Parts: sequence; C-alpha cells; structure tokens
Amino acid sequence: MAAADIESGRMCIKEKAKLQLRKLDIGDKFSNLQLPKASVLIPLMVKDGKLCLLFTLRSTKLRTSPGEVCFPGGRSDPTDTDEVATALREAREEVGLLPEQVEVICRLVPEIDKTNSVITPVVAFIEDTFQAQPNPEEVSHVFSVPLEYFIRSEKHHVVPLKRKGQAPLLIHFFEYNDPEHQKSFTVWGLTAHFATFIAVAIFGEKPTFEVEFDPDNLISSAEKNFMMHYHNIKSQL
Repeated sequence: MAAADIESGRMCIKEKAKLQLRKLDIGDKFSNLQLPKASVLIPLMVKDGKLCLLFTLRSTKLRTSPGEVCFPGGRSDPTDTDEVATALREAREEVGLLPEQVEVICRLVPEIDKTNSVITPVVAFIEDTFQAQPNPEEVSHVFSVPLEYFIRSEKHHVVPLKRKGQAPLLIHFFEYNDPEHQKSFTVWGLTAHFATFIAVAIFGEKPTFEVEFDPDNLISSAEKNFMMHYHNIKSQL
C-alpha cells in the first residue's frame, strides 16, 4: 500500500473519531461543582491502522494508587484556567507530552473517584510518533492498547460494588498482554470506565459485557449517573 493511501486511511479513522467525540463534549457544564477537582488526559492515536489509547503505570513510590494503570492526570492547581489546562499540565509533568503535541477534542461527563474528587476526562489526539519521557517519580511505564479491546476483550471481568440506596457500581477489569513491552497490565476502575465509554462512542457498538451507562443514550445516561453519585456524596459530607 502506498504511503499516501496509508496516511489517507489514518486521517479517515481520526476524523470519524473526532466527529463522534465532539458530540459528547460537555464543555464547562460541571466546572462549578463543590467538590475537589482533577482531570485526566485521554490520549488517542492511530497506530498500525488502529485507534489506540495511551496509558501510564503509576510508580510504586506514589502514596496514592501506586502501581496502578491510569491516564496522565491529577489534581487541579490554582494556576490552571480549566480542566483542560490541568490535564495538559499533568501530561507534560508525567510523560513529557507538550501542549503543542496535543489536539484536544472534548471534555466528557466527569466521574467521582474514591477520594470524592470530580475527575474530568479530556480526550485528545496525539501522534503515534510521540516518544514518552516518563517522570520516574510518578510513572514507571507508558504503553498503548487498541481501543477496540475495551468493547470486545476476552480478558475482562466485572465486580459489582454494593452502594447504599443505589444500584451496584460495576468495576471493570481488563487484562492486557502488551507485545511491545512483553508485560501484562490490568486496566480497571475509572480508567477502564472512561476507556469503554470512548470505545462505545467512537465505534457505535455495544460492548460484549454489561456497562453502567446506556450505549444508546451516552450523554444523558452518563449525566444522570454522575449527578446521582454527586448528590449522594454531598449528602454525606
């Protein structure tokens, strides 16, 4: 296949994904909620003709979630202008991804993590030629996973977490054997949730397993679930 054809195919995949993602952009709709805030950058790339997600493995030196797979991200800083700025700053600090190497596409409906922080996912495209420079104090590995893995994975299981007065929260676990690093990684929790949500949005397919959002009504179901969780947390504080 000619180089021009390969590049044309790459752009087609990317442009179609952008169109689907922009339909989900919530902007600053939830920016003023009264809980601590954090952001994650969800880097997409076209690699070997497939959409892939870039992940990091947190250093075992960290006090919170050591050794867990996540997206680049962290708590909001007073100097950050918005959730996008937080995500870009954290990605630069953790893996050396410069803002000019990032094409931000949208902000998705946030989620609330185990520390009761509002986590806003910022979805962006980067080039597959990006060479990560992990900060060893925060990141031990950087790797990519084909996006389709999060709707058709053979190594997936779910654990329902009981919640008082609410339906069980589905905690997803994906085991991925990375051929590049010859290493197995477990993508789970909010990271797995965001990855699955994006895969469903872009491919327009229902996953082969149960999810907590409605694949046919992504925004409305995600917002409903988020606000129920938010009000439940606020009532306990």
